[in-house]
Amino acid sequence: MSGIILVLVLTSAALHPLREFFIKGDATPEGVTLAVNIWFFILAGGQVFATGQDPWAALEVWPMMLISGCGLWFYYWCVVATLRSGDLSIYYPITRSSPVFVVFVGYFFLGHSYSLVLLSGIALVIIGAFMLQYRPGTSLLSEPSNLALAFLAMCGHGVITIADAEAMKQVTPEVFMFAMYIMVIPGMAIVLSVGRPAGRSVYQHLFVGWTATPIRFAVAGITAYVSYYLILMAFQLGANVAAVSAVRQVSIPFSVLMGCMIYKEARMTARLTWSILLALGVAVIVLAK
Repeated sequence: MSGIILVLVLTSAALHPLREFFIKGDATPEGVTLAVNIWFFILAGGQVFATGQDPWAALEVWPMMLISGCGLWFYYWCVVATLRSGDLSIYYPITRSSPVFVVFVGYFFLGHSYSLVLLSGIALVIIGAFMLQYRPGTSLLSEPSNLALAFLAMCGHGVITIADAEAMKQVTPEVFMFAMYIMVIPGMAIVLSVGRPAGRSVYQHLFVGWTATPIRFAVAGITAYVSYYLILMAFQLGANVAAVSAVRQVSIPFSVLMGCMIYKEARMTARLTWSILLALGVAVIVLAK
């Protein structure tokens, strides 16, 4: 991996946890989540029209777009619900372990076979995820609801990954995202509005941050988009997909450091240790495929 590609991937990994960081720390986490989706639509649309591409070419892969869109609705709902009461440093590493789901689907439903090395990676992920949420002196599953939600978010992200990878064989990322988010944004607003506190209007729940904390909303959306775009740049420069995916897992320790240092979440050393083990397991899975 060349120096410039390594810089691109590491920068992407450093930016990636910022989305969950802003969701965790905002008074209206649902609003931040919707804002990220709106910014993806705006920025992808800007690229499409600036480069003169056909914005409706993505309709050629509409089944994958529908699957990915539904996966996004489910993923973000689970992430918001998890981070509402759960620690960023515990649950971000679990939600980002989607290669485990991809391997599971490949083995049981797509007829793929995997090596002992890959199965060892899965074991590392399971151990790391368990120990991240385990608190000495408490029950083995101290927060079963949050753990279940984080696990479901991981599965949702795995669905998105599989659908997006298939769609990218026929369309460019910006065209795909622009068309998909036309569908995703209204559905996301509905999903995130369900269960809002009594007496809180939809505007207060989802849109007040655009005027109350506009910079926060903009930074969350733009950094998330830039993180993804940097990965695309790395691929354009000829980066190996498996190597890039492995290096990106350094975002997991970054999330732990942010959660413990900024939100004052406890047990930083232990959580950092287990998050590194989990990240190593994901890297082994990706490299062994």
